[in-house]
Amino acid sequence: MEALFACTKCHSRHPFEELSDGEQLCKDCRNNYPIVKCTFCRTEFQQEDKTSTNSICKKCAFNVKTYGKPSACEYCSIIAAFIGSKCQRCTNSEKKYGAPLQCEQCKQQCAFDRKDDSRKKVEGRMLCWMCTITYKRVLAKNRHKTRQDQLKRGGREDSLQNTPLSSPGTSFNDFSGSEHIILITQLREEVEALKKQSALKEQSILDRDKKITELKAQNFEAEKIMRGKVQTLQKEHNLAQENLQGKVRDLQRQVSALSKTNRKAERSLERVASSTQLQQMQVKTEQEVVQAETHGSNTPVMNSEFT
Repeated sequence: MEALFACTKCHSRHPFEELSDGEQLCKDCRNNYPIVKCTFCRTEFQQEDKTSTNSICKKCAFNVKTYGKPSACEYCSIIAAFIGSKCQRCTNSEKKYGAPLQCEQCKQQCAFDRKDDSRKKVEGRMLCWMCTITYKRVLAKNRHKTRQDQLKRGGREDSLQNTPLSSPGTSFNDFSGSEHIILITQLREEVEALKKQSALKEQSILDRDKKITELKAQNFEAEKIMRGKVQTLQKEHNLAQENLQGKVRDLQRQVSALSKTNRKAERSLERVASSTQLQQMQVKTEQEVVQAETHGSNTPVMNSEFT
């Protein structure tokens, strides 16, 4: 008995070949839930909610939460370089298969020579991962178209095995650029968003410069008014200082005049005092002379009385 495997969504059991490669979903769940491409790594995954508008796979969502938004890979230009400048797919391929080669279709240095049967699936072409997926999609469309044509002509389905995978009526060049067109469109949208951000930043810078100019003008006016006030106060201070110095000089003149007057008064007082002393001495001398004369006249009278 063949082993059965459960669908990760409805848990119904099916053969392993009937389940999807990535999410392990059955055919009914795959039809009920749309398949979308991840915005970053460009891999297809099954959405778990019909109303969901999220186009980021679980792995990239985890990486965005952990490392932030990615940048473009320096090899394949896919916006999935979360760590460093290369995406995880190119990093692993470079470790396993060596340096990248030029893709025969997109001409980018992002194809890896796996040296196995994988190149046989793309008719021996050296293609990158995105061009390989696009080429396989073209082959599948050609196979489906050939099958439809064979069924319309009444041919057997077994004859499809001998038909070539590629049809001359359909060119790989018509489909190979679809992934890159999506990537280019996404990059253009990012460029437009960056241009808008740049315009907003330039406008904010202009507004800031305008504000700075206005503040400089206000500061200049304030400094002008302040300098005028300082000059006025300086003039008033100088005038008050000159007035005080004039008063000091006047007071000094008055003090010197008073000093001269005082010296003159002292000299006159000294003269008066000296003249007074001379007069007193003269008076005293005259008194002594008078006394002497009086004493001399009284002496003979006394002598006569004794005789």
